[in-house]
Amino acid sequence: MEIASKYDPSKVEDKWYHYWMKQGFFHSVPDEREPYCIVIPPPNVTGVLHMGHMLNNTIQDILVRRARMLGKNACWVPGTDHASIATEAKVVVKLRDEGIDKANLTREQFLEHAWQWKAKHGGIILEQLKKLGASCDWERTCFTMDEALYGSVIDVFIDLFQKGLIYRGIRMVNWDSKALTAVSDEEVIYKEVSSKLFYVRYRVEGTENEWLTIATTRPETILGDTAICVHPDDERYKNFRGKRILVPLINRSIPVIFDEYVDREFGTGALKVTPAHDINDYNLGLKYQLEVVDTFNPNGTMSPAAQLFVGEDRFVVRKKITKELQSLGHIVRIDEYTNKIGYSERTDEVIEPRISIQWFLKMKTLAKPALDLVENDTIRFYPAKYKNMYRHWMENVTDWCISRQLWWGHRIPAYYLPDGKIIVARSKEEAVAFANSNLNDQNSKFTPDDLKQDEDVLDTWFSSWLWPISVFDGIRHPGNSDINYYYPTNDLVTAPEIIFFWVARMIMAGWEYRKAIPFKNVYFTGIVRDKQGRKMSKSLGNSPEPLDLISQYGADAVRVGMLLCSPAGNDLLYDDGLIEQGRNFCNKMWNAMRLVRGWQVSPGLEQPEVNKVSILWFDSVFNAALQNILSQYSGYRLSEALMAAYKLAWDDFCSWFLEMIKPAYQQPIDKDTFEGVITFFEKLIQVLHPFMPFITEEIWQILRERQEQDSIMISRQPFAGSFNQEMIDKFNFARDVIIAIRSVRKDKNLLQKDPIQLVIRKNNDEIPNTTFDPVMCKLCNISELSYNSENDDAGVSFVVGSTEFFIPMSSHIDLEEELRKLEDELNYTRGFLDKVNQKLSNNNFVNNAPVQVIEIERKKQSDAESRIRVLTEQINKLKM
Repeated sequence: MEIASKYDPSKVEDKWYHYWMKQGFFHSVPDEREPYCIVIPPPNVTGVLHMGHMLNNTIQDILVRRARMLGKNACWVPGTDHASIATEAKVVVKLRDEGIDKANLTREQFLEHAWQWKAKHGGIILEQLKKLGASCDWERTCFTMDEALYGSVIDVFIDLFQKGLIYRGIRMVNWDSKALTAVSDEEVIYKEVSSKLFYVRYRVEGTENEWLTIATTRPETILGDTAICVHPDDERYKNFRGKRILVPLINRSIPVIFDEYVDREFGTGALKVTPAHDINDYNLGLKYQLEVVDTFNPNGTMSPAAQLFVGEDRFVVRKKITKELQSLGHIVRIDEYTNKIGYSERTDEVIEPRISIQWFLKMKTLAKPALDLVENDTIRFYPAKYKNMYRHWMENVTDWCISRQLWWGHRIPAYYLPDGKIIVARSKEEAVAFANSNLNDQNSKFTPDDLKQDEDVLDTWFSSWLWPISVFDGIRHPGNSDINYYYPTNDLVTAPEIIFFWVARMIMAGWEYRKAIPFKNVYFTGIVRDKQGRKMSKSLGNSPEPLDLISQYGADAVRVGMLLCSPAGNDLLYDDGLIEQGRNFCNKMWNAMRLVRGWQVSPGLEQPEVNKVSILWFDSVFNAALQNILSQYSGYRLSEALMAAYKLAWDDFCSWFLEMIKPAYQQPIDKDTFEGVITFFEKLIQVLHPFMPFITEEIWQILRERQEQDSIMISRQPFAGSFNQEMIDKFNFARDVIIAIRSVRKDKNLLQKDPIQLVIRKNNDEIPNTTFDPVMCKLCNISELSYNSENDDAGVSFVVGSTEFFIPMSSHIDLEEELRKLEDELNYTRGFLDKVNQKLSNNNFVNNAPVQVIEIERKKQSDAESRIRVLTEQINKLKM
């Protein structure tokens, strides 16, 4: 067959992906094999592929493809998350563009638009993942609002309510004024910002010139103040006991209260108390039964309760009220101040503490076993440093606000009777039946019209925390074959920033509903950043389009490039050069395949000795490298595993092995050598396949004649056999000699086509090791290689380890230049030996260092002493 001179990913990737899909290689059903399962962290249905997705899904695909090649029944479940806040915002914008106001629609009408939007846009990111090579079981694709998953969420809500873990109450919550909904503590991102600290004086009631000064960063909340609080031991304020203060601008009379909560060192030591707009003030309000004045509307504008600036935005009012306070003499001073402000993780809106009726889930009971499962390594974190973050959160967990004031999502299955009683049920019909059986005096019957369902939906994460169970319908049907076979899953690949949102809660749900862990290992990826260390984002304009990169370089190049510098848990500093390195690697493997397939095989040709020893060497190198790669995999060091495979392929196979065995120009190769090369090449690309699936499939299909349904992705990964470390060490020495000879040729302008002689100086009576002499002769064009104890001929000498080598070439030598090089090397070696001797003369080092470390240093000492002796002899010889 004709092989293209250049590798073109665009002609390969779609071809093989369609082939894999057609053959059903991605699909899994329970059978007798060992299962291997990953559930995809479901991207938002609003999402499109970004660099973080690329990294995360590349890692998942590597794990799944490798498991498949190990003979396991691999199942990678894909899907998307309904993303309540993000999706509702997208639909609202779409409607606005069409001239439709959400406020003019019924819930059912709005949801019809939302489902239409989801049908059009919801599958985009999954289609994009196919371009990356993701080998998901697409027949199992799930959506968090599919019937089975929706029903699972409702069933869990009902169950937890009946267990007394879900309750409804008035609490201060984190309010997103843009999305018009409460959000959980974990959905609040705190940012350090430059603010101002306003010192405002309040007049004491009944006086004309007695004041009490407070410090605040939020003067717009003054209109909701209902007390001033000071520390009971603060001598500055002891005369204010029993006095009342007037709120500036509106003259509301409020008490001075005394509580140890106040920090006497902050500001003036006097704290304005606004129970409606600060969680700590809210708690003080409960303690002292203070009035609650809610001065904000849900959208962040001032409410009628504020009395002033009604309907104006809170941040506009901050500026206006400051001017008003200044004009009336209430501002004492304004300081620059740095503080942390909470922002909504979804909308980036400044969070407003707000008192609201919400649904909550008690977390303490669920958290204890989930913490133990990670602490005792039943579930392992990679890297393990994230256990500390996990432990801190779990030990300080608060109740989870699970209700959201939205329409898109899982509607809370709570129904209200006319008298306010709550019935939690799967449907209105079920709620009516319960009411008539348990809450009715039998003189009349409730009808569906008597009940009103709660308007709120559940937090998106309330469906996501069930994901490893609900994708197999394990909540509604806990004994079905899928859940019994695939659960618990094996690995979770995710980002550390959702360790609380998702990872911890999945562990809780898994233990609550299966009494089993949801996954065995958690691999935390880092954040993809630009060269300046900034997180990649479209708003900064520093994030390349992933599909453009795939189009330009190929999916394999992108996968390899991103993973080369992405150790688990550490951030990746992205550079286009990484992707170019991935592309170069693909080209290297392609050219190696073209070289090998271009050889003519001669069945009757005897295998040369140089090829025999080369095959024995590479067999040992391959098995040693494979053991290392397997070790890296077992520690979830995938970047290191790739680097080991990369070095094996580029350096050991392409740069050395193929050069060692390739036939002379236009000469045939013997059959045994060719078969050995093809076998090694097959094994090598099988090792590489999880990292770069497309090009390895193409090469694998070309290397040998295949059957119609053959594929590298269902072939078996090679297993590491025994290896000869002594042979590897001997070649490493021979390789250094070859490199040194090539350096001499370059320095002396000796062409490779011109043969040379090489004399190896024997050390006393030792028997020389000649294992790789044929390799050195072939690669360095050595016409004659000999071993001598002495050598007086003119030429160039060099030292490798403690062995001296000599190339006779009297007509080419520059005596002064050669002496200079040898003396420079001698001075360097003496300095090196001094440092080693200092270390070995340090009793503290010798007495405390491991034995193997001391042995390494003594070997360095011995080699340096031998090298100095040889160099001294060479210098003396040239000076004679």
